[in-house]
Amino acid sequence: MTRMTFSRLTALLGATLLVAACEQGVGPATKGGPAMSAALAPVAPGTPIALDQWNGTMNEQNVSVIAKGFNPTNPHVGDAVVVSFFFPGSTNLITSVSDFVTDANHTPVGNAFHLVEFVTSGGISMATYVASNVQGFPDPNPDPTVVYAVQATLSQPVSDAGIMVSAWTGADAVSGQPVGAHRSGVASAATAVTVDAGSIPLGAGALAYAVTMGSPVAGTSPPAGFTNLTNQSDALLKADGETELLANAGSVDPQWLWGFQAQGTALASVLALNPAPHLAFTAQPKTTLPLMTIPPVQVTVTDASGNPVTTFSGPVTIAIGHNGGLVAAGTLSGTRTVNAVNGVATFSDLSIDQPGNGYTLVVSTGGVVSAESAPFNIGAF
Repeated sequence: MTRMTFSRLTALLGATLLVAACEQGVGPATKGGPAMSAALAPVAPGTPIALDQWNGTMNEQNVSVIAKGFNPTNPHVGDAVVVSFFFPGSTNLITSVSDFVTDANHTPVGNAFHLVEFVTSGGISMATYVASNVQGFPDPNPDPTVVYAVQATLSQPVSDAGIMVSAWTGADAVSGQPVGAHRSGVASAATAVTVDAGSIPLGAGALAYAVTMGSPVAGTSPPAGFTNLTNQSDALLKADGETELLANAGSVDPQWLWGFQAQGTALASVLALNPAPHLAFTAQPKTTLPLMTIPPVQVTVTDASGNPVTTFSGPVTIAIGHNGGLVAAGTLSGTRTVNAVNGVATFSDLSIDQPGNGYTLVVSTGGVVSAESAPFNIGAF
């Protein structure tokens, strides 16, 4: 089945720029950009990873920088940004990946982009980079002609190039592990051929981002079960982006059928974008008399596979969820905000003043899915 090609009408401000290569390495923040804040709001239970904004273009000819803006609307601060670059050649010509706003000065922003997958074969190459918890740009942008953009600087000009960039809300922004498993594959033939990115495991709520690139341009059939992000092409190169969100832990193995009618090469990559970590009660509140100290309540920050996120040390806040007071609403006393240690927060001096049944406690912290305890009573045992 031949997929419809990407419309050139979407190539607005922020198209590929021809500029001199710079010396900045991939990752470090750039001085002089907008101030960056790492503040994150709590994440509500059941919040999935979701597409925020995307853009892309092909047919960028004789360029040494490949760039694209999220026009006309910026993504949200705190998103994860995934960007794939397509170009001819047999080595990764990208010397840096960086972000900027498309004002008169092309002001650098300074988020760190990390290479996840690079794959090459048959004289074509594809590289995918990810930045998590992006900061430092207007959200929303007050001027739709000045947008947040991403660029790759190349070590030498290329004759043809493309870019596919997307921003995702709900991705892991606090554990330092926004990307999970990832793989790539290649295929070459003079007839129809399947290119397999490879099977990767996904935790509950994780998103699979899969992309293929091929030359010469040919019809493609997408991986079963995936949702199209975009497909785009020019006279020499074609690319297709697909995603799949898993509610429960499992695995994915994206494969495309390329309908080559002459000798051609197809590349494919897949990565897991992890969801925000969860708070989980690892020591539930127990029935206690009014005004007496509740035995220590403990919560742990866990990843999509249920493993503790030992790098998390942020403040965790606890409050009454369901108020079970029989005569009057109960009041929670004690230290209600504590800092996690190795991903674990312990509340050791809590009490509730009013007797009642079916009380619950809720816990929250920035960038982590909140949680509610099992019911407990205040009063008779």
